Amino acid sequence: MRAGIVGLPNVGKSTLFNALTSSKAAQSANYPFCTIEPNEGVVSVPDGRLERISRYIVPKKLVPAALRLLDIAGIVKGASEGEGLGNKFLSHIREVEAILQVVRCFEDPDVVHVAGVVDPMSDVETVEIELMLADLQTLENALPKAERTAKSGDKEAKLRVEAIKKSLEHLGKDQPLRTLTLDPPEAEAISSFGLMTAKPILYVANVDENDLHGEGPLAQKVRARAKEIGAGVVAVCAKLEAEIAELDEADRLEMLHSSGLDEPALAVLAREAYRILGLQSYFTAGEKEVRAWTIPIGATAPQGAGVIHTDFEKGFIRAEVYTLDDLETYKSEKEIRAAGKLRVEGKAYVMQDGDICHFLFN
Repeated sequence: MRAGIVGLPNVGKSTLFNALTSSKAAQSANYPFCTIEPNEGVVSVPDGRLERISRYIVPKKLVPAALRLLDIAGIVKGASEGEGLGNKFLSHIREVEAILQVVRCFEDPDVVHVAGVVDPMSDVETVEIELMLADLQTLENALPKAERTAKSGDKEAKLRVEAIKKSLEHLGKDQPLRTLTLDPPEAEAISSFGLMTAKPILYVANVDENDLHGEGPLAQKVRARAKEIGAGVVAVCAKLEAEIAELDEADRLEMLHSSGLDEPALAVLAREAYRILGLQSYFTAGEKEVRAWTIPIGATAPQGAGVIHTDFEKGFIRAEVYTLDDLETYKSEKEIRAAGKLRVEGKAYVMQDGDICHFLFN
């Protein structure tokens, strides 16, 4: 699963990306359009359950879940019409499953805002409008072909025409497609278009070092917008997080505590991004490794096994499942089994967040 980091130029996207991925690469110059091709990195999703499991099943290594992040170039007004190479930039957003929009919530005379003034709501609306306009173009271009195919009696094409028309009507009301509910077959019929406003969104309020919890007036505007549309929001000081990411573990903890933080804000961001993607983790635990595996919420046991290896899904027989609470109560898998707490689940079992599993397959 991949999430794209977007926003206007000079809002702190690349600083945030480098901090998230612990990139030591040189920072880009303070100019719009300095990033043309998106950088891609992998970020671990912090999960304290890994360490708790390892207290009882001691492994050689811990392997957390991971997300792929794309640092996408700054979007400006007119991007949907190709302004500032906008069409090329927007095409990268079609390739991700979720959008992390960085919104500038700090004042700094040394960092020029592309619009000349720091206004979080204006920034949010600029990006939203450009994505809606781009989706309008995509759907308007796709409709004639879908209508021609539908005339031949093609059922899928008829479904696609209906879904396109509903989506165009919704966008015509200045509403992003993530607020439109389509029937699953309709949503599937237009899924290949990569419609950007249909993707879940998380606002990242890039705050000043004096407002680490995002309680200032600029960040509060972003929170209000997120609440209004049912989006997520996380306050992050990208500048501070980039500094923390450069330190070794001991110095990192000291700097966090001196800043009044329990953990890096980036840990909260990674977990929230994971959540808006509709993902959860289950675990496998043994002497070799304790590992978090990423699955969609609602995945069945065979589908869960399939993320380890496709053969596990094809030849799935059953899953042996227990919980972290069981492990902390009985101290070992052997005692969990002896107490009758090891559950045997079949193909219809829906995986739960935090399950610890063994899969048996043919």
